[in-house]
Amino acid sequence: MNPPRLKEVTQVCLQSCCPDPIFNTPELEQERTRKIQSTTSSVCRHNFASVTKSSFFPSTHFTNHESIPSFQESYVQFVKTYPKYEETATIDKIRAQEYGKLDDSNHVCLDYVGVGLFSQSQVKSAEIESAASSQTQESGFPFFCLTFKSVNLKAQLIHGGEGSELESAIKKRIMDFLKISQNDYHIAFTANKSSAYKLVAESYPFQSSRKLLTVYDHESEALEGMINVSEKRGARVMAAEFKWPRMRIRSIKLQNMIVRKKMKTTNSGLFVFPLQSRMTGVSYSYQWMTMAQEHGWHVLFDACSLGPKEMDSFGLSLYRPDFLVCSFYKIFGENPTGFGCLLVKKNTAQILEDSTGAGIVSITPSKDLFSFVEDSSGTDTELEKLSKRWTEQDYVRKISDDNECSKMECRCLDQVDSLGLILLSSRRRYLINWLVNSLMKLQHPNRLENFPLVTIYGPKVKFDRGQALAFNIYDWKGEKIDPILVQKLADRNNISLSHGFLHHIWFQNEDGEHRTISRNIEGKKASRIKNCGNKQGITVVTAALTFLTNFKDVYMLWAFIARFLDADFVEKEKWRYTALNQKTIEV
Repeated sequence: MNPPRLKEVTQVCLQSCCPDPIFNTPELEQERTRKIQSTTSSVCRHNFASVTKSSFFPSTHFTNHESIPSFQESYVQFVKTYPKYEETATIDKIRAQEYGKLDDSNHVCLDYVGVGLFSQSQVKSAEIESAASSQTQESGFPFFCLTFKSVNLKAQLIHGGEGSELESAIKKRIMDFLKISQNDYHIAFTANKSSAYKLVAESYPFQSSRKLLTVYDHESEALEGMINVSEKRGARVMAAEFKWPRMRIRSIKLQNMIVRKKMKTTNSGLFVFPLQSRMTGVSYSYQWMTMAQEHGWHVLFDACSLGPKEMDSFGLSLYRPDFLVCSFYKIFGENPTGFGCLLVKKNTAQILEDSTGAGIVSITPSKDLFSFVEDSSGTDTELEKLSKRWTEQDYVRKISDDNECSKMECRCLDQVDSLGLILLSSRRRYLINWLVNSLMKLQHPNRLENFPLVTIYGPKVKFDRGQALAFNIYDWKGEKIDPILVQKLADRNNISLSHGFLHHIWFQNEDGEHRTISRNIEGKKASRIKNCGNKQGITVVTAALTFLTNFKDVYMLWAFIARFLDADFVEKEKWRYTALNQKTIEV
């Protein structure tokens, strides 16, 4: 039984969802405090999972989509279990005022993660202003466009300068958002994450640091591009493995790959590491970066899967990765186009080799770009001159008089900064764990054994799971429904999902043998394996929560998935499609 004071602290921790309570104690009691913190945090995490499992539909399974509780009933129980959720009402106000199209269109966006720059209302306001001043504004490009630059990455980082006033303002705003000093890091804008990875692969000195070690439980276009380039340049590629079915890192194997028994060279190679899986929501320890750095690895930190406020709170000042890759899109729920950011530590930039690859971009004011293209050839030289000539006064919403910079208003970043990490992470924690718990309550009827509708890969109900979810839906016969089909049917119901591949899966089969699978494990059990070309693994449906996701969004997803309990649901959807005079049945 917990002491009364510890119990009190645990309750406070649970309600506020703060994983590491802080105690202001004298120096002599620091060790004792550390132990209390560890115990309290552990109790808090355990209690959170217990409360979630016991409060929502305890000892209950739903075998018919018409039997699930209504939205109102579910919401009342949700708030009763997580009373602190109502303290996140500020986010709902921001959503209503700044991103009204999400509710007006009744559209649930769960198909991508990342951080937006601007809000819908901000763009609308700018367009009205532009129209009032007789200026044309190209639809879909409210503030800027990207133009490619054929430049050397190393030269661009060290000698590229700040760029145009607009580009300089955006760089400063992003680095302020990430809490990164321009004294410590160079920054380059890239077309996307894939371009950033490829640029690093083309410039990293693999002749002297020959290894590339990655930690990804899923296929990534960006990572595949990096691997292909690195192998051609002589790199030896290695990958972490993940235990079935929770998809946790196989620690001993990864440790052995990081720690070299014989230090033959100064640098081991490049260690590419995300803090979370953007598909399964598994969280990884910071200590993997520390271990890699201590054993001579350069670390590329992938921040693209982190939530918006997590990006500036992951301890950059402590871990100081050599490379950091993140991305920003323009407007959530409306315009997910954007750009990638490649940040390189200044002393690391010196060891890069010259490369001729493409992928670096300039940020160009959109209005001037479109009017210019009509009257010229639009060569790289001309566009570069254009970006320097044009000022951002028609696009920058705020300009300060200080001597350091013009300050651009990126309203989405401002909103995230004002909300803070605890509020955002608490809201996400409530929503993703309710969704996971609710999905596990859906079960096919008329089966002698318990046969769930949904199989979840990665953590189930867990205090520190990420906002991403990987799952599959199985019909009453036990056959997996194609994830692409699930995605299409969801889209018809105004729910945007995605799909992907899990790989590097390590499991023990029934006869005790161990096996690692790369791409296409099919079926309910790991022992049922089908090949997909030369690769193996698992195809999955994925959903990702953002800071604007609300309870209605996750409830709508749950209600949609519950419809697959109807054995004829897919066939009915096909007939409905043809009834609307469609010529092709895409499903």
